[in-house]
Amino acid sequence: MQPHALMQVVSVNVGLPREVLWKRRIVSTGIFKEPVAGRVMARRLNLDGDRQADLSLHGGPEKAIYVYPANYYHAWRQELPEMDLPWGMFGENLTVEGLRDDTVHIGDQFRIGSALVMVTQPRLPCYKLALKFGRDDMLKRFLVSGRTGFYLAVLEEGDVAAGDPIILVRLDENAISVAEITRLSLSDRRNVEAMRRVVALETLPESWRDFFRERLHRGTR
Repeated sequence: MQPHALMQVVSVNVGLPREVLWKRRIVSTGIFKEPVAGRVMARRLNLDGDRQADLSLHGGPEKAIYVYPANYYHAWRQELPEMDLPWGMFGENLTVEGLRDDTVHIGDQFRIGSALVMVTQPRLPCYKLALKFGRDDMLKRFLVSGRTGFYLAVLEEGDVAAGDPIILVRLDENAISVAEITRLSLSDRRNVEAMRRVVALETLPESWRDFFRERLHRGTR
């Protein structure tokens, strides 16, 4: 990755699960995040004051912090001019400047505040993104856009705050970007060579590697 001149946290966003009405049923979701002031502890499973509702799909050490680039908001505001899009609208914990899906690699490590974090995987959201936006088309829009954001694992717990610089500590030698994983999973499904590289990527969670192993197995039978 080519480090951006300004890599920093724009907003820290947290929220606890709440119950909302969606399509005539009550749904529990933690996607509603709001910016908070001051320093917040980044722990192995999440930020203080933040929780996930469905732990079978969300959260865990490999999805401790969800990051979304601030510049993606500019594109969304053009596409959805009628909507108010405050920081945290996409359910992210950290809104950031200077990092994008196509410039950040799986396994890259960063120092944010006093926490050490590692990029683990892209975000592929569930229907709750549509719930948050009140739009049935939002999930498809999000995936087609390629602006997914990514998850971090917390290697060393520490505190973070808006305005903190994001310092590159280690660039993963495999140089497989978050965007490449997203493309392989959604559209570039016949790229056998790329999938083999990804299956060998030890910094990618095993669930993703199993997904691509199965796709390779089906494709080579």
